[in-house]
Amino acid sequence: MTDFSSLGITPKLLEAIQSLGFQSPTEVQQKTIPVLLEKQTDIVALAQTGTGKTAAFGLPMLQQINTNSKKTQALVIAPTRELCVQISKELVKYASSISGLKIVPVYGGASIQEQAKMVKKGAQVLVATPGRMQDMIRRKYVDISSISLCVLDEADEMLNMGFKEDITNILSHTPDGKQTWLFSATMPNEVAKIAQAFMHNPVEITVGTKNAASANIKHEYYLVAGRDRYNALKRLSDSQPDIFSIVFCRTKHDTQRVAEKLIEDGYSAGALHGDLSQNQRDLVMKAFRAKQIRILVATDVAARGIDVNDITHVIHYQLPDEIEIYTHRSGRTGRASSLGTSMIILTKGELKKIQTLKRIINAEIVAQEVPEPNEILAKQMHHFASKIKDTKVNAEMDAYLTEANTLLQAFSKDELIKKLMSIEFNRLSAYYNKKTSGISKITADDKPIQKSKDARYNINIGSRDDYNWKNLKTFLVDFLGLETEDVYHVDVLENNAYFNTSMDKKEQVLAAFDKFKLDGRLIQVRMTDKRGQHLQNESRFTQKRQKKRPIKSRRKK
Repeated sequence: MTDFSSLGITPKLLEAIQSLGFQSPTEVQQKTIPVLLEKQTDIVALAQTGTGKTAAFGLPMLQQINTNSKKTQALVIAPTRELCVQISKELVKYASSISGLKIVPVYGGASIQEQAKMVKKGAQVLVATPGRMQDMIRRKYVDISSISLCVLDEADEMLNMGFKEDITNILSHTPDGKQTWLFSATMPNEVAKIAQAFMHNPVEITVGTKNAASANIKHEYYLVAGRDRYNALKRLSDSQPDIFSIVFCRTKHDTQRVAEKLIEDGYSAGALHGDLSQNQRDLVMKAFRAKQIRILVATDVAARGIDVNDITHVIHYQLPDEIEIYTHRSGRTGRASSLGTSMIILTKGELKKIQTLKRIINAEIVAQEVPEPNEILAKQMHHFASKIKDTKVNAEMDAYLTEANTLLQAFSKDELIKKLMSIEFNRLSAYYNKKTSGISKITADDKPIQKSKDARYNINIGSRDDYNWKNLKTFLVDFLGLETEDVYHVDVLENNAYFNTSMDKKEQVLAAFDKFKLDGRLIQVRMTDKRGQHLQNESRFTQKRQKKRPIKSRRKK
């Protein structure tokens, strides 16, 4: 079996690795570390989340640092504050036996002056988010003009988040002769362009098959009606009494809404999305790591950098648009050799995506039925009995048992067990007997559920406002608080656009846009007929006639 000592790592780093309990290197570490220690070179390493990438670049990077100099010699750029902090902490652990080596994290949400002071005292390694690093450069708080090494971690995600300009600008302040190590889960065109512009004949290292799922993860999907998505989430969570999960939603609005509903229904849940302040994010993550929050509802971007190894389930409340994101999401479970489960809550219209997903991740995704209440009750009761069995008796309680013994002495052992178990059973039974917890049965053979009569709307937003059918639909779903399938037939023209909902959503749509302004501009919505003619008697709103006649429609169902 390969061990770290065979990779060429120095004794001081080996000492730290052994103290951390690392037994043998992961595949990406085996492939990457010897190459980076053997010669100075640029590399492009493709590996999924949770494969040990930080040690893969961190150990050879630390081995190259000259501790006799306080100049900044290496820069690591990561997409989020959480990942930045995580990488910094890991590097500090690896460097614990190396005196005089200083690592400083640079990220938003903290005092830039304090970070500048730490850098000024001497920091051979900086770990930074793109935005804060740009700010530090602009204020001349850092000097990276003579660094010998730059690491781009999660490069694809940084570009997905819109950091291309920041990265390009940061790299323009670094010397041409430096080494550049790029780590990414995927290699889209934008990442390839960065590599081409700033790297010289990079060595390419690939771990596993592109987009392939981890062998430690079981993949399942559950077919439900769109209106039953939330109840399905609760059933899936209830069927796993020890669940410790991340639930992924597409939008910040859905993330907050689902988390709030879970909390109202008595679940230990929390939300993680971009609208939270840094302090709020820190509090949520602290509670999640301590397992005070058992269900973390998150957007894809906000979940970047979450370093929690014992997550039991990833639940896709909504499928992402990109397959690569599915792999990133699922990779949050099944880490550190543990087993995990990825559950997809799916509507009939999304079913065709499963075959594509299977082919691309090269893994089976098994169709399952949402658990019935009786099945959940059985699991929950067994779990409750197990908790009673495993509970340690506190001797201090004896002083308080006299009255309890008097009250309960007339009951037999079997009667006491029934009464004790009834505490939990009555709660669960009452909950699942509510009509609101019901879920319609749907199979792959069922015909799609017919929507009620459609309502067609005109909105004064168009392609001139940089909208296409996709991002307009995303905006409408998010703003109106609807499911993705509730908004359809989105047609974007030059000066305006059209979209449909079922007729029962009409009042909700019209009320939401009543006197609504976007960037100071009044956004107006009116009912139309199939030909696009306004229905004056159907709307409380007015709209000026468009001066330009649209010339092209981009339609997508």
